Amino acid sequence: MASKTGPEHLFNPATDMETAGTVLGTKINIPALLPQGPAKEWLDQRRATIRPWANFIDQRRFGKPRNFGELCKRLVRNVEYFQSNYVFVFLGLIVYCLITSPLLLIALAVFFGACYIIYLKTQQSQLVVFGRELSTAHQYGLAGGVSFPFFWLAGAGSAVFWVLGATLVVIGSHAAFHELESTETDELQMEPV
Repeated sequence: MASKTGPEHLFNPATDMETAGTVLGTKINIPALLPQGPAKEWLDQRRATIRPWANFIDQRRFGKPRNFGELCKRLVRNVEYFQSNYVFVFLGLIVYCLITSPLLLIALAVFFGACYIIYLKTQQSQLVVFGRELSTAHQYGLAGGVSFPFFWLAGAGSAVFWVLGATLVVIGSHAAFHELESTETDELQMEPV
């Protein structure tokens, strides 16, 4: 077995290679290279509360709501129940949009390349423009300004609205037509005495 300090443990530093990722249903491991902070904690919380994908896409669980009241209850309950699944559907739509738009990928590469160059330069010394030293925030703003024409040419605005629209349609349809879990249905049928 390889040592735990090798590159194979960048994605799963705390576990053995034999136990990591052997079953299809195991959790996705986030790379240890990502910065620690609120975003990582939020993503870890989403991963911990994800519902089984088999229940999420089970075709037998889909049906037309009987009336508008049931439709509203399904929307509210399913969005609460499958919230983490819907986050990953949203992220999947973002990835799909990026993969199918090469110009948008180039624009993102220019932006992140500029940010990486700024990061490397700030490690050595501060950037001086016209005799003034720029802060790191100003440098990243400059990177965004330089990248803006690339984003505009790539149609980033339309991509954002496409992702938002597709997300609303996919998630709204799923939440409206997916029948409630049996424990939730029992809870809905109870009336106060």
